[in-house]
Amino acid sequence: MAECRLYLVTPATLDPETFAPKLTAALDAGDVASVQLRLKNVDDDAIRHAARVLMPIVHAHDAAFILNDNPVLAAELGCDGVHIGQSDGSYADARAAVGAGAAVGVTCHNSSHFAMEAAENGADYVAFGAFYPTATKDSGYRAEPEVLEWWSGYTVIPCVAIGGITPENCEPLVVAGADFLAVVSAVWDHPAGPAVAVRSFIEAIARAES
Repeated sequence: MAECRLYLVTPATLDPETFAPKLTAALDAGDVASVQLRLKNVDDDAIRHAARVLMPIVHAHDAAFILNDNPVLAAELGCDGVHIGQSDGSYADARAAVGAGAAVGVTCHNSSHFAMEAAENGADYVAFGAFYPTATKDSGYRAEPEVLEWWSGYTVIPCVAIGGITPENCEPLVVAGADFLAVVSAVWDHPAGPAVAVRSFIEAIARAES
């Protein structure tokens, strides 16, 4: 079983300057593979500003900086990749925008068909979820750990588990074969702060893999 790693996703609204110390604390706390900037209901200039503040912090911690939804802006900003949903345009358009050197991840909900299609098109990773109830995004889809187990046996293309994941409930997803756990509120809204949350996740992943 490959090592499972954390994939942090930002809150949908944030002030970059205020959020920067929280991001630094989270990344200082332990191994994080990537950070996705996921801002909603803001214009491109706000995304540009947030990326220019936060991307250097992410890169200083040897993590990948991924932009949500906007391949053209991801290319302009020099992001390491882009994550697209089923309604965010085609994989082909995203790849054309970011080029061969950047990652393209695709949301596949609970659908093996979507995942196989994304893999055949060349996606660098697929994301399944939501696995647990979540207030971050009303996906309308509920995935089960079996889809991760099936995927990890089907292909070597990495899979991301997302949706309501906490240190307390992540074990079945790790055991089933998730390569990454995408987490939002469990880190940024943790009562003891993001550093404690990251350490708790890393400990939980280690227990699940032992």
